Amino acid sequence: MTMTMRAEAALDRSPLDHELPPVVSATSPTADQPDLGVAARVTAHEARPRLTSTLLWAAQILLAAFFLFAAVPKLAGSHSSGQEFALIGAGQWFRYLVGTVELAGVIGLLTPWLAGLAAAGLAADMAGATIINATVLHNTAYGVNVWMTALLCAVFVILAFGRRQQIKGLAAAIRQ
Repeated sequence: MTMTMRAEAALDRSPLDHELPPVVSATSPTADQPDLGVAARVTAHEARPRLTSTLLWAAQILLAAFFLFAAVPKLAGSHSSGQEFALIGAGQWFRYLVGTVELAGVIGLLTPWLAGLAAAGLAADMAGATIINATVLHNTAYGVNVWMTALLCAVFVILAFGRRQQIKGLAAAIRQ
C-alpha cells in the first residue's frame, strides 16, 4: 500500500480525525515532495468544521435577533400578544413564561457553551407553539403561524444537532 493510498484511507476513516500524518506520494518525482491532490483534500477536510461553525454562528445570531423581537412584546404586554395568549386560554402568566423562555434562549444562543442547549430548548418551545397553533388557534388569525413555527422548530433541531458536541460536553461537565 503506497503512502497516498494510506493517506486516502485515513481521510475515509472518520470526519472527526483532524490530525493526519503528512502525505507523501510514492509516485511523485521525489519522495520529499507532497502529493498536492491529497494535500488539497486534507486542507478541505480540515476547513469543514470551521465553515460549519461559522454557518451555525450566523444562524444563531439571526435567530437570536428574531427571537429578541418576539420575546420583548410578550414581556412588555403588547395588545397583540395579550390577545393571542387570551385565545390560548392558559392565562397571561403563560405569555410571561413563553417570553422569558424565548429571552433566555436568545441569551443562550449567543453564549458559546450554552448555544446547543438553547437551540434544543427553543426547538421544544417551537414544537409546543406548532401544536398550539395547529390545534387551539387553527380557526383564528394566529393559526397561519403553524408553518412558521414548524419551520423554526426544524431549524432549531438542526442547530442543536450541529452543536451536539457542546451539549455532550456540558452534560459531562455537569456530571463531574
